[in-house]
Amino acid sequence: MAKTEELSFGYLLNDVTLLFRKHFDRRAVKFGLTRAQWRATKMLYHREGMRQSELAEALEMEPIAVGRVIDRLQAAGFVERRPDPRDRRAWRLYVTAQAHEVVDDMEQIARELRREVTEGIEYDELLQALAVIGRIKENLQALDAAEPPAARKE
Repeated sequence: MAKTEELSFGYLLNDVTLLFRKHFDRRAVKFGLTRAQWRATKMLYHREGMRQSELAEALEMEPIAVGRVIDRLQAAGFVERRPDPRDRRAWRLYVTAQAHEVVDDMEQIARELRREVTEGIEYDELLQALAVIGRIKENLQALDAAEPPAARKE
């Protein structure tokens, strides 16, 4: 009897992710944003006023990596840091008018790419695949939580 642990799928998931990123970045280059920068901009567009640490958690990225993304977005005029009124050591993040102008166009790029990559796939099929991938992600997160802190590389 076949077992799920005998099916190798990690490389396939990685390949799909890399290809999706490559195609998105090619289309979005006209806005001067990478996929990571777009994700951060989109998150801030919908949840302005987040702290950098909150953004890192929401994007499931390391805080230092998010800091570099925010530095680039700020330099490009898409994001601004404002002092946190409750904590003088902290900053809150907000998108600028320039970011507001490109959000709709970037959303259209994402929708079009999703449409193209799901061609020939029924809605219910995709929902089932996403549910399975979501459970795999939850299992991986549970492994992280069960791992002793000294064993983690953070």
